[in-house]
Amino acid sequence: MGELPLFTAPLTFMGLPAAPPGPGHRVAILGVPFDCGIHPFRIGSREGPASVRAQSALVRRHHPSLADMDVPALLGAVDAGDVAGITPGKIQEAHPKIEAAAAAILAAGAVPIGVGGDGSVSLPLMRAAAKRYPGLVALHVDSHTDAYPYNPDDPFDASNQFTHAAEEGLVDAGATWHVGIRGFTSARGVLRHAALLGFRVLTTEDLVRRGTAQAMTEFREVVGDRPLYLCWDMDVFDPSVAPGVATPAWGGLTAREGIELMRSLAGLNIVAMDFNTVSPAHDVQGMAAHLCAHMMMEAMLLLAGRWGLLPQG
Repeated sequence: MGELPLFTAPLTFMGLPAAPPGPGHRVAILGVPFDCGIHPFRIGSREGPASVRAQSALVRRHHPSLADMDVPALLGAVDAGDVAGITPGKIQEAHPKIEAAAAAILAAGAVPIGVGGDGSVSLPLMRAAAKRYPGLVALHVDSHTDAYPYNPDDPFDASNQFTHAAEEGLVDAGATWHVGIRGFTSARGVLRHAALLGFRVLTTEDLVRRGTAQAMTEFREVVGDRPLYLCWDMDVFDPSVAPGVATPAWGGLTAREGIELMRSLAGLNIVAMDFNTVSPAHDVQGMAAHLCAHMMMEAMLLLAGRWGLLPQG
């Protein structure tokens, strides 16, 4: 009989190797355990990466009808771990560290898949992607624009990362879309402010009226083959399927509608992405974290298809 191993492997996303990306690694998971800590009563997205990794054990590697292959293995995917040395609430200190970690993954030739954390983590991740890929555009899937005005004396939180992205020129605002916007807000004029920045806003009502395929065909015509940053906030889903998010809003996408939206992005030139706002303290039996892990796998399917790694037909 062979000897039993002395130690268990660390918890990683879907059991991927725990390692920084190197040659042959096309994708790297990057945990960003950070939230601003200013939400009145839903603080907990800092624990999102650990919960998504734990729930990823429920996601299988093969999809018989789409890709009857081990997609993470095809991509040489690894789990790079969490950004080191960040303290929730200290956003000015955390941003450079998050950006540096993403930049290291991009420099290795891999696509970073960031796992938040609240929506504020998208800004340093976009900064890293913009430096690597000039002419970057973004697709922001969310129930909120996160392009709100801000107080110059306290400029950063989880509601204005896309305002900063536009002002810093990280993304081409005129080609960037916010999709799935809905519900009540804490202030007036948020859609007008997004429009003044140059963004296109597609509400959930617009998406349902036009249909996902038609709406994303229009987006594809706008962006073409330009480098694309995909930002996916889990509160785009209805709380009935993703209860554990920082800012839930009723009337969101079902799981099937969200998966359809993700698959409609096939062929786009996605160079970096993040999934954010899973808040385990408010989740129900890990539903939001499990769905997030599934959506990350759907995104890896997109990358494999884009790079011609899947059999045709």
